[in-house]
Amino acid sequence: MDDSLLDAAWRGVRRAREHDWSRSTVARIDTGVGAIEVRRGGDWSADAVWPAGACALLDSLLPLVARCGGLAIAQLGQSLDGRIATESGASHYINGLASRVHLHRLRALVDAVLVGAGTVAADDPQLTVRHVEGANPWRVVCDPRGRLDVRRDVFQTAAAPTLHLVGRGAPPLVGAGAHVERLELPAGPRGIEPRAVLDALAERGLTRVLVEGGGVTVSRFVEADVLHRLHLLVAPLLIGSGRPGLALTPIDTLDAARRPPARTFPCGDDTLFDLRLLDP
Repeated sequence: MDDSLLDAAWRGVRRAREHDWSRSTVARIDTGVGAIEVRRGGDWSADAVWPAGACALLDSLLPLVARCGGLAIAQLGQSLDGRIATESGASHYINGLASRVHLHRLRALVDAVLVGAGTVAADDPQLTVRHVEGANPWRVVCDPRGRLDVRRDVFQTAAAPTLHLVGRGAPPLVGAGAHVERLELPAGPRGIEPRAVLDALAERGLTRVLVEGGGVTVSRFVEADVLHRLHLLVAPLLIGSGRPGLALTPIDTLDAARRPPARTFPCGDDTLFDLRLLDP
């Protein structure tokens, strides 16, 4: 497929993100190669025929932006058997390039990207938008005990403003760059409650939040029932051991299992599972 059409579809998604959906239920969006009509909720139509890859991009991302109110979405990249890393912590790369591009698109569509302390300690991520056009979101590091090394990239590079979320009384982060702000919140034995995190971010105007990892952090947000959507990117890979993705409270019967409405999209060699956890 012509990359220019993928770029046009992405341009349409970004422009739909900027539309005020509280004022209208339909918007005509110029993509640069033709217009698409987008309806609140993410349905769309076009006069021209779009290739399958561009359609998948629009279908998977427009519901995230053509909406009123905030958005809390999480993503995990994992193997077929639900692993996000080996026993030693190796995870680069379980998923292919197309999945990494998808992740960068998600970053570009939100106000803030949030990760737990374990992800920062293990992977030292940049949490910036590099594979696609778009602005860097705020970087939010949830570090209840204030245990992270100040030399981690997010605390030293000023590519994006960074919020260090810690429990009350956590030790200070000495030597961080001027782009890093500290915010103390109440923390219990399991850390800071996900709802309290989202409320604190919303008070700062950060209402579209991507919970990027790791498995423990995403699992806590899923279990707290605060996520609108979960994007699982599953690679055709069997690891057989290692760190699990989701780890929720054990259930006794399958009647208690979560069965969210799901859509699937090809993502290179991987498969994207788009799970709707909360309406709308």
